[in-house]
Amino acid sequence: MAAILRGEMRWADLNPVKGKEQPGLRPVVILSRNVFNERSGTVIAVAITSQPQRAGFPLTLELASNVLPKRSWVKISQIRTLSIERIGKKIGAVSQEELDHIIEGFNEIIGS
Repeated sequence: MAAILRGEMRWADLNPVKGKEQPGLRPVVILSRNVFNERSGTVIAVAITSQPQRAGFPLTLELASNVLPKRSWVKISQIRTLSIERIGKKIGAVSQEELDHIIEGFNEIIGS
């Protein structure tokens, strides 16, 4: 498999899930740094959904990407550590500005 890079949107198999976790085969944004992805055998990612979101930033961020077939939102509160075995084909990448906003939103959720 090609290197999994920070900021990429990739397909991921999120099953099995429990409770309110995002299920199924869906796109995710890779948040972890490239060296972590390469050496750990895992990635840290957030789920993407095409369902309109009532919650705004910092819980969700609408993506401006034109590579996804539908209007889409990153569910910043749905962060997961995933084995690279769950990660599939690259779809595209978020902009640096979107990546910065996602990380900013996550920092707002967890605090300092």
